[in-house]
Amino acid sequence: LDKSSDGTVTMEAQRNSRSFLHRCARSGDAVHASVVITLLVGVWCAQALEVSVGKVHFVEVMNGSSVLLPCTYSSCIGIKNLYFNWQYNDNGTMVKICEAVIPTELVEPNVKIYHERVEFVGSSKESNISILLWNVTFEDEGEYTCFARNPKEKDRNHSAIFTLIVVDQLREVDNTLTIIIVSVIGGVIGLVIIIMVIKAVVVHILNKAQEKNKECLVSSSGNDNTENGLSGSKAETKASPKA
Repeated sequence: LDKSSDGTVTMEAQRNSRSFLHRCARSGDAVHASVVITLLVGVWCAQALEVSVGKVHFVEVMNGSSVLLPCTYSSCIGIKNLYFNWQYNDNGTMVKICEAVIPTELVEPNVKIYHERVEFVGSSKESNISILLWNVTFEDEGEYTCFARNPKEKDRNHSAIFTLIVVDQLREVDNTLTIIIVSVIGGVIGLVIIIMVIKAVVVHILNKAQEKNKECLVSSSGNDNTENGLSGSKAETKASPKA
């Protein structure tokens, strides 16, 4: 700090110090404000409307069959007058298939259908806005977009695309590799079982042989002792010669 000749702090130095502290305080407020805004944006994104067509975004069906086009919606803060529709991408032109407004949760919508082979099978009780397409033809192949807009979230909207593939016949799954793997594993397990059985039989036979050898040794030892005892008794019973 600047000091005068008598050692006191000058007014200019005091003003500079206050200005520095003020800038630091404003800088801290800016950091806090940015943190708060980030948190608010994160909470808003977590509560935002979202529609989903499931983990698998495509399905392969056979010509002439019927197929379900799945779609569900979710919102942490709830819905009010939720608008939704299904559209088909016809070579770049979006053709509306159906549309409706769900007034509130658990209230079923009055769905307007614009396709003769389309049926609404969803339910607001399950947050489901799926449709069913009957008697599929090759002309039905392509992308179907499920769209929703929630006025309760300041008209927040979201969409998801589901792709339909139409074929003459469903492809057969080649299970050759699976069969080979299962056969190899089964063969190995069977071989291990056979080895274990053979080992158990051999151990059993060896145990029996050892038991017989022990019996033979005991019997042989008993016979030897008996013979030695008889010889001794005969020798002892011989009459001593008379004097």
